[in-house]
Order: sequence, then structure tokens, then C-alpha cells
Amino acid sequence: MRRKIQGRSLFTKKKAKGLGLFSYLLGAIVFLLVFYAAIFLLPVVPIKSNTQDLTTYKVKIAAQSGLASIAQQLQEQGLSTYMIPFQISARILFVGSKLKPGTYLLPTGSSLGKILLQIARGDRVRENIAIIPGMTIWQLRAVVDSHPALVHQTRGMSSRALLQSLNLNYPSDEGIFLPDTYVFDPDEPDINIYRRASQAMQKQLSQAWGERQASLPLKSPYELLILASVIEKETGHPSDRPLIAAVFLNRIAKGMMLQTDPTVIYGLGPKFDGNLRKADLRKDSPYNTYMHKGLPPTPISMPGKESIQAAIHPAQSNALFFVARGDGSSHFSATLSEHESAVDRYQRKLAPKSN
Repeated sequence: MRRKIQGRSLFTKKKAKGLGLFSYLLGAIVFLLVFYAAIFLLPVVPIKSNTQDLTTYKVKIAAQSGLASIAQQLQEQGLSTYMIPFQISARILFVGSKLKPGTYLLPTGSSLGKILLQIARGDRVRENIAIIPGMTIWQLRAVVDSHPALVHQTRGMSSRALLQSLNLNYPSDEGIFLPDTYVFDPDEPDINIYRRASQAMQKQLSQAWGERQASLPLKSPYELLILASVIEKETGHPSDRPLIAAVFLNRIAKGMMLQTDPTVIYGLGPKFDGNLRKADLRKDSPYNTYMHKGLPPTPISMPGKESIQAAIHPAQSNALFFVARGDGSSHFSATLSEHESAVDRYQRKLAPKSN
């Protein structure tokens, strides 16, 4: 009789232990379900928005911030995120080490879970600034200085100081920034845009210089940059770039003056009114290629990749002249008489002379 009682007692204890473990697991599952429901269903963001768009709330997370710091930053910016729940939620969602810095627009009424997942994805506000091929340094600096999302560290800075900040040794800051669209976070220092654009141009020039034809009459990557900038300003139709490059390279090889209006215009400065006069062509300037042989002393614009490639891969042509047709394209000539006939036809609108 005692053995049966002991056996039942042992069975009862095992059953109770099993029920206790089951109850613990069930409780843990219920807790997790409730917790998940809470962090994904309960809104955190106040109804009142701090942006012009009342459907979003703007917050900024600093770089190299830990979980506690992020929770505090969000609190300081008006969100009811508390440190302990924030940290637990981030770890349960396995995003504790994946939260990314930046500026975020959070939908009004977002739950803590949605906020954490958005920040973990890096789904943040991004700004951009475009450097257009042919843009001058005056135009670029005006665009950068006026961009509202940048921190303006270079506004009012001299060209020499800007070059020193970028650790570059050039006679000018003209032409050294590669045209492209540069994406950045709000409140980023503007020097970062100049740094990225100048590094991109250095990389492009280095690659192009290594691919150049050995016979090109260019002495350095900087001369390549200068020539590309002139090609950029003279090109009305993209397909003309290699031929325009050929004309200038042929002239340099023969010791001829380039005789190109855009260099003269650049020498007149940013106050040029758009009307190039004969007196301007007679005004002495290092950029007046009607008076001085060879390339101008610096680039005259920001050349795009296509103009750089045209400079190192010119068309096989003996052309020495070109004139605008009026439709964006140019007519190319190998002799002065042919060029004068083209000028009569396309510029003076004169009928071709009969033989």
C-alpha cells in the first residue's frame, strides 16, 4: 500500500512540475504577445507635429548614439519614449545595434515598434544638391550658400581658404568639383559637399589621364581639366564634343590661338551681362584666347565626365574651325576659307557664293 502511495505522490509532483513549466511558458508567450501588441499598437508620437506637415513628426538622431542616448534624444524632441521600455523593445525586435543616425519624419501616431523599425531601416530624410556640367564656381558657391539644409561653414570663405580646407594645391577652385547629384543628411556641413565633389573629380581625372592618347599635347591632368572645361562651354550638341576637342587639340599642336568666346567671357567675371562685344575681345586678359596662345590659366567651368572623355578621345579630324549652325550643333572646317563660308551661311545668313 505504501509503494502505491509513493508512486502516486511522485507522479503528482512530476505533473505539477510540468504544469508549472507550461504555465511559465504560457505566461511568457502571453507577456510577449501583450508586449508586441503594446509596442505596435499604442501610439507614441504626439498628435501635435513639429513640421509644416501635420501628418509627420521630425526628429534627429546624432551619430554614434547608443540606445539610452537615442531614447533621451527622442524624449527631448517631444516623444514619450522612456528609456527602459525603449531599450527592451529594441532588443526584443533585434534592432538594438541597427539604429541609424539621421533626420527622420515619423508619421503622427506611430507606435514605438514602427519607430524603431523605421530608424533601423535608415528610412530618413535625405537632401541633395546638383552640380550641373558647365556651372562656374561662382554659380556653385551661390547654390551651396543658399541651400537651407546645409550648415554653412564656407560662406564668405575665400577661394584660397576653401582650397586649403580641402588640402588641394591648385591656382583656382574653378572646375575642380565633378558635376553630379550629391545626397546628404540635413544639417551636414557644406564643406563635405565640396570635399566629396573634389575627390570625385580627382578620381575621374586620374583615371582619364591614365587612359589618354600618348600623342595628346597636354602636359598634366590639370591641363586636361582646363581643356575639358572649355569643351564643356563650347558644346551645344553632345555628339559634337569629340570634334570640338579635336579642333582645340589641333590648334594647340600647331601653336595656334584657341580663339574661343567662353574663355573671354569667363575673364570678364560673374558680372558679364550676356552680350559679348568686340571691345571685350580686344581687352587683354589671361583668359583672352584671341590674344594669348595655349590654354587659359585655369578651368572656366565644371566639366562633366563626357567632356573629360572627349578631351582624351578626340575625333580623328584635321578640323581647325567650327561655327554654330543655330540648332545647337556646329559646322567644322579644316581651312579658313571653308570656315568663312560656313560663317556666312550660318551666322550672317548669306547665300553660298557661286563658282
